[in-house]
Amino acid sequence: MEHEIYDNYVAILKSELVPALGCTEPIALAFAAAKAKEVLGYMPEKIKMYCSGNIIKNVKGVTVPNSGGLKGIDVAATLGVVGGRADKALEVLQFITIKDIEKAKELIGQGFCECELIDGSENLHIIAEVICKDEMASVEVKDKHTYITKIIKNNQVVFERNEPQVEESNGNKELLNVKDIIEFANTVPIERISELLEQQVELNTRIAKEGIENGYGTEVGRTIMEYYGTDVRTRARAMSAAGSDARMSGCALPVVINSGSGNQGITVSVPVIEYAKEMNASKELLYRALAIANLISIHQKRYIGSLSAYCGATSAGCGAGCGIAYLNGGGYKEISETITNTIANIGGMVCDGAKPSCAAKIASAVDAGILGYFMSANNKVFAAGEGLVEEDVEKTIQNLGRMGREGMRSTDVEILNIMIGK
Repeated sequence: MEHEIYDNYVAILKSELVPALGCTEPIALAFAAAKAKEVLGYMPEKIKMYCSGNIIKNVKGVTVPNSGGLKGIDVAATLGVVGGRADKALEVLQFITIKDIEKAKELIGQGFCECELIDGSENLHIIAEVICKDEMASVEVKDKHTYITKIIKNNQVVFERNEPQVEESNGNKELLNVKDIIEFANTVPIERISELLEQQVELNTRIAKEGIENGYGTEVGRTIMEYYGTDVRTRARAMSAAGSDARMSGCALPVVINSGSGNQGITVSVPVIEYAKEMNASKELLYRALAIANLISIHQKRYIGSLSAYCGATSAGCGAGCGIAYLNGGGYKEISETITNTIANIGGMVCDGAKPSCAAKIASAVDAGILGYFMSANNKVFAAGEGLVEEDVEKTIQNLGRMGREGMRSTDVEILNIMIGK
């Protein structure tokens, strides 16, 4: 493999696998609000949040981290203004205090924050506008959760960029393909990815254990462990679900995300970690398997998009199944068949917002990924012509993306209308 491809894949992993505190959509709101206050220079009298439908969908039912159990757009935005640190990006609410929470509650009760839908806009689009007397500042975020595209102060544009976030340091995802992902995982010098993946192992395992050991949300992970046993397949599902249990219910522990999502970061990594423990796999083998899992998930998501009606846990569960296949000696055939079997199984599971039931969807996605690998190990794979399945795994992945991005567009609109009571 050419060094340019190695460098590109490493860059993709470095740009995607970053720590985030809490669900990334409310965090994005808090970030935009905190940045707007920073631009204004002092505490505003009010804030207006303009949000695309999928932002509203993914904030409505999830607990904002470090909020004392509060939910909602107004909570995320107000906390961002009161005590957020924009320089901390996805960890903007890391230093929120009890005093900040009480102040936010007081402001929310006074109608400090208003929210409006940005109709027909990008799936990830936020404008935070803060106002104090005759002065104002606004910050626009698009495409990715902390990617600022415009800053306005007192009706003067002080910063603007119209291009999407395609910085060279982020890597070119168009170069991703299954064969090269496997070659990369097999041959990349392990020191180039070990620190990055060690952080994913540490943080995502910690929140999974937190979810198992303590009662969060509807306790999907703990329920699986109680009624399904303790074998590795059950632990892989339960630990992943438990991480989401904790995260969706306001646990302040950070996670390493994948494709802009903490839930997807948990789903793609924790099952592979559990299988590696069961097999007494070396750290090097685990890191190479995690490289497979993460990149396979990112490869699928690049066709689907950041936010849609397609549940991202599906792609992440598929990636986890591929990582488990790799741990067991699987190569291109087994990994391709794992992808095909998983997509043909649960491709199309809908996203109806970030909330506690995400944990149950994660358990289903992980189970499907593991089943997809088990089928391949028994030389069973769904045939070309069955639904979205093609002979070429790359074409199957593209079909999935087309269905998720284009085919489910109207589904996404209807889900949002139902959620907002239209």
